[in-house]
Amino acid sequence: MLICRRSRLLVVIRLAHFLGDNASAVQAAAERAWFAISRFYDNCKKNKPGKKGYPRFQHDNRSVEYKTSGWSLHPTKRRVTFTDKKGIGELKLMGKWDIHTYPVKSIKRVRIVRRADGFYIQFCVDVECREDIASTGQEIGLDFGLEYFYTDSNGHHEKAAFGGKLPPKTCRPNPRFLRKAEKQIKHAQRRIYKKQKGKNGRNKARNRYARKHLKISRQRTEHSLLKARHVMQSNDLCVYENLQVKNMVRNHHLAKSINDAGWRQFRSYLEYFAQKYGKMALAVEPHYTSQQCPQCGIMVKKSLSTRTHTCKCGCVLQRDYAAAINILRKGKEKIATSGQGGSKVSSKKKSRNALGS
Repeated sequence: MLICRRSRLLVVIRLAHFLGDNASAVQAAAERAWFAISRFYDNCKKNKPGKKGYPRFQHDNRSVEYKTSGWSLHPTKRRVTFTDKKGIGELKLMGKWDIHTYPVKSIKRVRIVRRADGFYIQFCVDVECREDIASTGQEIGLDFGLEYFYTDSNGHHEKAAFGGKLPPKTCRPNPRFLRKAEKQIKHAQRRIYKKQKGKNGRNKARNRYARKHLKISRQRTEHSLLKARHVMQSNDLCVYENLQVKNMVRNHHLAKSINDAGWRQFRSYLEYFAQKYGKMALAVEPHYTSQQCPQCGIMVKKSLSTRTHTCKCGCVLQRDYAAAINILRKGKEKIATSGQGGSKVSSKKKSRNALGS
């Protein structure tokens, strides 16, 4: 399936009509459209299995992006004015932020984003996000799991429900934010279908339902951020599994629990803080890490329900603990053979620091 030249022009014309006379906003919207089109063609050329990501027209887009024009920041940096003749006008910035610490020239893009609980403004600032932290000389291997959020090579199981703020009796082995709020979500979803379509009551019910999902998303993000920052501050080398979550969720028995754990998001934050602190984050293949004995190297086959590793050599360890030791060893072997050093992250693009208000 291909997109004709006429369809591409229609996308840009519709975006230009919606955004008005501001050239930077039109250009930013056109870049997003071209990115979707090029990604579709790349997936077709690579013969990607499954859906290729055919671009669709976003009739209900929730964000508008401006570059260096179309907006102006008040000298106090507590108000922002949009001058694209669309009636947005002056907006007051609420909440906590540190945008006042950056010069206006370093702000390259301003994005208005609509969430379920209101509108937010994101400032994309061109700064070098780097922080010098003293070397600890510690190395750690992480094994992700559903029983515990992660288990490291030191034998520690991450059990804190949310940043370690709850007492030990109420802590769960894995946060499971979606499972905890699933009953409330189902109740809010049923309330939607009891309202008449097109009425204001249905819109309010949809908003209540969206707010619950937004809360879960923020809880999962905050939890991953706190844990990843703590891990990279305490260790110079972090080795973790290169899990293919997209393939793992094909198991419909564990798909919800895998998505609720948020392993991919946690890995992204590990790579981000590794680059920020000048540490090293390395991903290794997870094959046979839970089957191999960390002491003698013999393969001890066990089912997923077997949570204890028992070997003939006398090694008896918790399954995830043994896997974390093997992951760390594989990471060291990879570094020794390839001669990698410094901050090793998988992100290929230079990230920009986005400050939301």
